[in-house]
Amino acid sequence: MRYQAIFLDVNRKEIDMTSEATAPVLAFVARLKENGFCVSEELLHALNTVATDRLAEITECIDDVMGIRLNWAPLVKEWNIPTGETIVDHLITLFANIFGKEFDIKGTTLPCGHIIPEGTFPIERYNGCPFCGTPFTTADFVIKGQVSKLKGLRLFTADDMNHLFASLLTSATPLDATQKDSLELLLHELPLPENADIAMKETAMLVIKSLVEQNKADEATKLLKTPTDILRYLWYEKTGYVQIIEPKTLIANARKNYSHIRGPLDRSEDAARSKKEQLMLKYDRKACLRVASWLNAVPMTAKQAAENMNPKRGMWVRMIRALRLGEYSRKNGFDHLAEILDVFYRQDYTTWQGRVDKARSENDADTVLTLLKERPGLFARCLFATMLRFGSEKVISAFNEIADKLPSRLLLSLGNAAERYFDPNETRIARPITGVTREIEPNKLLALYSDEERNAMVKAIYILYRDSMRKRFAAQQTEAKTIYIDKTLYNIPVSVGDRATTIQDTSCALMGTRFPVEGDAVRLFLQWGKGLHAQHLDMDLSCRITYPDIFEDCAFYNLTCTGAKHSGDIQRIPELVGTAEYIELSLPELEAAGARYAIFTCNAYTVGSLSPNIVVGWMDSAFPMKICADNGVAYAPACVQHMVRISEEDLTKGLVFGVLDVEKREIVWLEMSFTSQTLQNLNDANIEALLRRLEAKLSIGELLEMKAEAQGLTLAETADTADEAYTYEWALNPADVTKLLETESTH
Repeated sequence: MRYQAIFLDVNRKEIDMTSEATAPVLAFVARLKENGFCVSEELLHALNTVATDRLAEITECIDDVMGIRLNWAPLVKEWNIPTGETIVDHLITLFANIFGKEFDIKGTTLPCGHIIPEGTFPIERYNGCPFCGTPFTTADFVIKGQVSKLKGLRLFTADDMNHLFASLLTSATPLDATQKDSLELLLHELPLPENADIAMKETAMLVIKSLVEQNKADEATKLLKTPTDILRYLWYEKTGYVQIIEPKTLIANARKNYSHIRGPLDRSEDAARSKKEQLMLKYDRKACLRVASWLNAVPMTAKQAAENMNPKRGMWVRMIRALRLGEYSRKNGFDHLAEILDVFYRQDYTTWQGRVDKARSENDADTVLTLLKERPGLFARCLFATMLRFGSEKVISAFNEIADKLPSRLLLSLGNAAERYFDPNETRIARPITGVTREIEPNKLLALYSDEERNAMVKAIYILYRDSMRKRFAAQQTEAKTIYIDKTLYNIPVSVGDRATTIQDTSCALMGTRFPVEGDAVRLFLQWGKGLHAQHLDMDLSCRITYPDIFEDCAFYNLTCTGAKHSGDIQRIPELVGTAEYIELSLPELEAAGARYAIFTCNAYTVGSLSPNIVVGWMDSAFPMKICADNGVAYAPACVQHMVRISEEDLTKGLVFGVLDVEKREIVWLEMSFTSQTLQNLNDANIEALLRRLEAKLSIGELLEMKAEAQGLTLAETADTADEAYTYEWALNPADVTKLLETESTH
């Protein structure tokens, strides 16, 4: 479903395209339509060959993905009509529950035990307690058959699945959470292709884990080329993160996530202590022997290996002890391991980074550039700062000497980032995996250069990367004469430098994708608590509406504002089925008020990070969307435009998951973590900086135009008339998109 397809184990050539749909198939298609899907002609005929039980299994899967059986009842029944509750109602209710018996306050006692005084909340409008946010009502249905634009599903065969598997394995860019999840599923279903060229270290970790689980650890040796690769796998095995995040960072993040603005609820020190215990290293003999064998087989000299280990020296010291590597180094056949440990502990080596830093501090440009040319990837990552320190012309000249050795994705990243980096007034942001979005001030050396000189630096980068890409495309052999580029691809940026940590189960859109709004309303939804026992677990759906000089929040503390209505603040979840919150945005009202953006967010108000398997997204339809009058259910799967799921690996406290551009009537899907417990501490400047960054990125359509120009291809009007066709369905597999960046230059 992520790739807008249904997998059937059939042979395409054997499908009878003249057969009529059987009764079970027609019933299956009707169920799909209720959820907002339709099928291609090829898939329709292929379904005729599928057993009825298989159709039932597929229906079950789709219902699960779309959340049909979850509880979507909000706190307020007809929440599109404001209840009129105010902070005064909460204060009076608080007073009544503290002093109610003493002053004989009249009211209604709810199942949660709270007294709601007369004249405060209109309790007939609520599905639960308006004071403590405990729901009493659950809904076992959603709004099916809502009229909307249907999303097409196509046929996926074994060949398509194998192609997807291979493209994920060989992707030239790091996999995001959705791609990782897909690859992990496929690793359990399909055999690993022989001699698969796995380009990314992080992808290799997923493969190694699969091999270890199958008792094929020896086969993983060829994927572990450096000690850092081994440390990355050990840390992935321990924490679930394919990036090496140091223990102190994880502990500090746990402490921050479990702090609370209400002192009695603060559990920060307990969380830090628990995380520290969780990260304690304990390995059995089998694991120790496996790692000792891997490190002994590393194809590096002892000095090279020790230098590679140096950046994470503290972690390695603990790993060596926990894995008993010193003991294994004294055994026969582990001579290389013994030599590596000897050099590492005696520190009988120099580091490349140390030599660079020394030359840079001495302003020795020639030595710095000579060293950087030894490691082209690191040269690319510090190119801009080096240009400012030693001058553009000299540095670009040196960089041109090694540009051909770089992967295209790095050159593309340079082109995307140049204009913003060299702007002294531009604030940049960093988005580490721990969810702490950082503002990066402009480089101080920018002040030494004039506007003309800075513009010349930007132009030099553009010329460098565009010329390089054209040469690489021109070097490709192709017999095609025409090319079709789907117009939607001009709204999707090339996925380089942005890695989503949420999982998409109903689509596979790249961050920065723009979704046009078809109707006059956008409905946000948040569902959490699936499979968990009843407890206090307060997740909040919020929306910030920005104007040129001010902003308004639609959140639990302000349920109604201009152009936005909230369904009520639920603070506790019912047993196993979870609960939901909604926000409805009215575009005509927002346009009339002069709103610029509506920023969609979710937060964990309770201690800890966002609840695993929390589902957020938005609905849109050209037709009015319904709200159930009895219990306020407003979730219609047919109207879902985009939906994401928070993975268990996510460390964030809050998440921005979309921005509505009111004037353009477009929703930009983006993902930006922040550590605030509520919406109030959201930094709008960071959002706008991320939007500008996404807008500045090269789109897939523009990249394909560059390819067409370099190869002399003529643009075709339709996919059927083109020798090469690039459609939206093709772009659903980002790994295929990155194949465009794997071209090699021959000049």
